[in-house]
Order: sequence, then structure tokens, then C-alpha cells
Amino acid sequence: MRAARLIKMVLLLQSRSSMTAAELARELEVSERTVTRDAQALSEAGVPVYAERGRAGGYRLVGGYRTRLTGLHRSEAEALFLSGVPGALREMGLQDAASAARLKVSAALLPSLRDAPRTAAQRFHLDAPDWFKEPGTPGLLPAVADAVWDDRRVTVRYRRGRDGEEVARELEPYGLVLKAGVWYLCARVRADGDSFRVYRIDRFTAVDAGAERFTRDEDFDLPAFWARRAAQFARSILRAEVVLRLSPQGVRGLPYAVDPRSAREALDAAGAAGADGWVTVTLPVESEEVAHAQLRMLGPEAEVLAPKGLRERFALDARRLAGLYGDPAP
Repeated sequence: MRAARLIKMVLLLQSRSSMTAAELARELEVSERTVTRDAQALSEAGVPVYAERGRAGGYRLVGGYRTRLTGLHRSEAEALFLSGVPGALREMGLQDAASAARLKVSAALLPSLRDAPRTAAQRFHLDAPDWFKEPGTPGLLPAVADAVWDDRRVTVRYRRGRDGEEVARELEPYGLVLKAGVWYLCARVRADGDSFRVYRIDRFTAVDAGAERFTRDEDFDLPAFWARRAAQFARSILRAEVVLRLSPQGVRGLPYAVDPRSAREALDAAGAAGADGWVTVTLPVESEEVAHAQLRMLGPEAEVLAPKGLRERFALDARRLAGLYGDPAP
């Protein structure tokens, strides 16, 4: 533990001209007294750490000293490519590896480029979860991530369907996807003709990663696979249709109320607007219940023509609203 901390201290001093004891203590997550002892230990080991006293003082390396400990380990190099998504790194248990990788890269940079990591971090940050949703980290995510990195087969228990039935699966985990704050695993299922499927990791109840490794299909393209499956999923859940009349404002609001792609396709296929400016569209939806919840946000800018059951739902909503608000003022 201390050896790793001493190496990190050298890398920090190598990447910056000088650092105060307070700054080092904060970076190393130790006390300033521990920093003083570590600096003394480094000096006794032949590392030229020089302590400057006074208000502008601190620690620095003298004589242009540079350590040769800047070679990246494999896990650090892999984590470095994910350094723009700190939340994802933390959830997968790779935060320490990424921190070490960034330090090593900073230490290896020319002095004129040492501020590059800081300036990049100030200009780009990815916040993956959607608005008004509490991000939840699946407890089994680190175990799944380890298996993905190591190409190890896993046996999992998975809750599927609305009834939550648990099933066991033996998987070859190919890749992880973070979509709107939800983690998914793209894996090949050995018992299903080596087909690829997608699993929500928060539905895993158990993950057992053995020592057996699988041979990865080098032609597998994770971004392309996810794009295809996401498009297929979006279309597969749209099993019903509704017919709507939309005002000009309703036309503008439809892509914000329902699936944007389905809204655009429905509007493109619609006929010309009537004399009153209203347009009739046929829209694919997941179900009457989902359509009822989604189309409520359009209010009086949309009229449901069919199916009859959905129209009756909105008629009931209208009567209840009239009862709450009474007759509108002249």
C-alpha cells in the first residue's frame, strides 16, 4: 500500500513543478504528516525530493529527475480510453486504474503539455443518466465488467419478463453499454446457437465467472451491434396504432411526447392539413395505456380518433378536468 502511494507521489511531483503538503495530502488521501514522512523516505531512497519552506513553499523534484515508472499496465491503458466517463469508470471499479493511467501520461508529457488533462476536463464532461432519474449502479456490474475485460465465460441468473421469472444462462460477455443511465450486457448465448443477445444488468441476481475463457469473434462490432438491436427493440415494442388529429402546435409537440422516429415517420406519411390547419396521422405505439400517458402532454392540441377505448379514456379525462376547473371564463 505504501509503495504504491510513494510511486504516486513521485508521479505527481514529476507532472507538476511543485506541490504543497496540503495538495499532496489531498491527492494521496493521507495526512500532511504522512506526506512529510513519505517525502523523507523517498529522499533516503535516492529520489531527489526537495522541500521548500515558507508560504510559497512545497515539494518538488530537483535536477530534472524523471522516473521510469510511467509505463502503462493493460488495465490502466484500457481505463484511459474511458476517462471521459468518470461515472462509468467508478461503477465498473476502474476509477483507480484510470487515475494511475492519467498520472503516468501526465508525467510523460512535455512540460508545455502538462496542462492538457486539466484543460480537457474543464471543457468536456459526460453525464449519462437522463434528467429527473436517480442513477442506480447494479451491484453485480463490477463482476460482469471483470469478465468482459478478461473474456471469461459467466453463468448468470436473470429475471426476465414482467413476472420476474428467474432463468440461468451461460454467457460469453462481449461488451457493456450504458444507455440513459442503464447498463446492458451484449453477450453470446452458448445454448442458443451462439446467438447474441442483450441483457439488463440490474436484472441479474447472480453472476459466477469461472476461469474458462472464450475466443472472441474479432468481427464483432459492439457499436454497430447495439445500434441494430436498439432500432429493432424500439420498433418491436410498438405493437398498436392510434389515429390522431393534431393542431399545428400538436404537430410540433408530437416528437417530444412519443418516440421521435415514429413521430417523424407518421408525420411524413400524413396527408395535407385541413382548412383548420389540423393534420390526421396514424401513429404506432406500445399500447393504449402507454399512448394515454404519452399523449396527455399534448392536451387539447391532439384529438384521438381511434381506437375507441383510447378515445373514451381521453373523454373521461376531459370530463374530470371540466369538473375540477368548471366552465372557462368568457
